[in-house]
Amino acid sequence: MQRFEDQVALITGAAGGIGQATAIRLASEGAAVFCVDLDAEGLQQTVASIEAANGKAFSHTCDVSDEQAVIDTIAICISTYGKINHVSNMAGILRFDHLHETKIEDFQKIMQVNVGGTFLVCKHALPELIKSKGNVVNAASTSSLAGVPWAGIYSASKGAVLAMTKSMSIEYCKQGVRANCVCPGDIITGMASPSFPKNVDMKLMDRCMSPTGRRGPEVVASVIAMLASSDGEHITGEDIRVDGGTLS
Repeated sequence: MQRFEDQVALITGAAGGIGQATAIRLASEGAAVFCVDLDAEGLQQTVASIEAANGKAFSHTCDVSDEQAVIDTIAICISTYGKINHVSNMAGILRFDHLHETKIEDFQKIMQVNVGGTFLVCKHALPELIKSKGNVVNAASTSSLAGVPWAGIYSASKGAVLAMTKSMSIEYCKQGVRANCVCPGDIITGMASPSFPKNVDMKLMDRCMSPTGRRGPEVVASVIAMLASSDGEHITGEDIRVDGGTLS
């Protein structure tokens, strides 16, 4: 029996990177996957990959920082599949800037998507997760655990996600809902390849590089699959680093 047979997973950021890898992984283990992202073309590619392997998937475009859009997304997921057993919040924005040059608009956008989007999806999915005694995995980052140059706002947003997730894990544990974070580091994704500010000392990034080499998003998806499955039934409130020893 597959670990996610007869289960429904809602995954944000599913058009690429860790979200896409997670959607494909959970579908390969039997989940019906509700794929959410702003990138409609990327979502189509994710769904096509899942269906090519005889998996079940449905795509829906949504701006997770828009509460009404999130409310509608949860409703469509329920009308499509009838329930939600698992949520992976992988949608996010990464931007490198000198803190003193960061525009308020960029600060607000990063917070709205990374923190606000995670909050809104959790808020409106929780009633369904309580019914199913399901679980949530949110994307934090190694930058929520240690300093990363030029990523002050991103790091702050991921620190907030980490704190919120730990609070959720206690608040909803008696209702059968688990909540954990993955903290990826040095993972090859499109989001992890943004431009850096001009005239910076890239040696400062050496401490952020894995001594075992970079890996693709599939290694993070494997950890998410464990946390989301019954194999992780006694794990909640955790922040699990998937960083190849970067912070060791």
